[in-house]
Amino acid sequence: MQDQKGDSEKRFQELLAFSLGMMNGEDAKSLIDQYKETLDNITPYDIVRIEDRQMQMGIKPELIKVYLEKIVNVITKSINSYQWERPSEGTFLYYMMLENDAFAFKLNQVKKIIKEYNGREDVAFGNIKSELLPHFLQFREFEAHYVKKENILFPYLEEVWEFYRPLKVMWSLDDDIRKTLKEIIALLESDQTRWDEFKVVLGKYFFAVFRMIHKENAVVYPIAAETVSVPMWDEMQQQSFEYPFPFIEAPRSVQPATDHTTGKEHPVVAGKVISETGNLSVEQVLMAFNHLPVDITIVDENDRVLFFNKAKDRFFPRSPAVVGRAVQNCHPPESVHMVEEIIESFRSGKEQKADFWIQMRGKFILIQYFALRDEDGTYRGVIEVSQDVTAIRKLEGERRLLNWS
Repeated sequence: MQDQKGDSEKRFQELLAFSLGMMNGEDAKSLIDQYKETLDNITPYDIVRIEDRQMQMGIKPELIKVYLEKIVNVITKSINSYQWERPSEGTFLYYMMLENDAFAFKLNQVKKIIKEYNGREDVAFGNIKSELLPHFLQFREFEAHYVKKENILFPYLEEVWEFYRPLKVMWSLDDDIRKTLKEIIALLESDQTRWDEFKVVLGKYFFAVFRMIHKENAVVYPIAAETVSVPMWDEMQQQSFEYPFPFIEAPRSVQPATDHTTGKEHPVVAGKVISETGNLSVEQVLMAFNHLPVDITIVDENDRVLFFNKAKDRFFPRSPAVVGRAVQNCHPPESVHMVEEIIESFRSGKEQKADFWIQMRGKFILIQYFALRDEDGTYRGVIEVSQDVTAIRKLEGERRLLNWS
């Protein structure tokens, strides 16, 4: 990824020195004065490149997140002045930015409600909670925006960006927002919550979501607009119809013209899967996969996503853009170590299976990973299978007669 506005090595080195100085606890004012000229001419490319270098140096996303906000505070004006061609209506990026605008409007409406209680929040907190809860429950719908960013946009950016590692930091920040929203809803639903307790978490949430909107609109989207090809944008837009368009009017879907992996029209399926246990057409195999009441994802021996099924109600979102993507990049930084531990344990032959279970949206989900091996026992990858076992856990006794209820 090249800086199309003349990114200089001198500017990069000075910004790197500034950011590391901030992390090392040097006096912020002195650093700002020392590097003022550089800070006044920062581009979005510089931000991404600096974060990428920090991650190459072994600095963890958790630490980068903390100081990223302080650095962005200093260079906001410079970033906002960056000139780039805004996306046209009908494109993936256009609707992502429109969703951000709609979300910002709704956030400001909530701030307006709180402002009406200024000075009497403590005594009126019961009324405040009843007014705010529906809004924050609705904010959960914006999850679709983050999912599209992480599962559609990010895989394409990884293909064309040399400095793609900071996308992991952004994913981690998305997860922070998710956790804080859950915390806010829990506080609003509790009878024990006090205003002074709630306002701290509320401030944390507002800061995080407004910052994320700014990072997307002022850093990621300008670079993406200048580095991603039109056919890729078309593919992203088509894939986006798998998900809701939170807070905006959904655009009309269009038929895909090309296949992402070949760049050609989709071929007519004519192959067969022939084995000692039977013969199926590829169409029948895919139909069977997609009708199973489970989420399936297959990763090859090189840690690349090979396939996922399209179950009727997937628990975990997947988009065609993830096919061919390193599986490590399909997870937020906080859980990557677990993914790598599973893969290495399978690869070495130490383990063959890993089980997890979680409760999500009122369902009890069993998540299982199995090592894939060929007839010679050679490691060939991992299959992930997730299933809603809520009803299964309630089964008792036997049922030997047909009962449709």
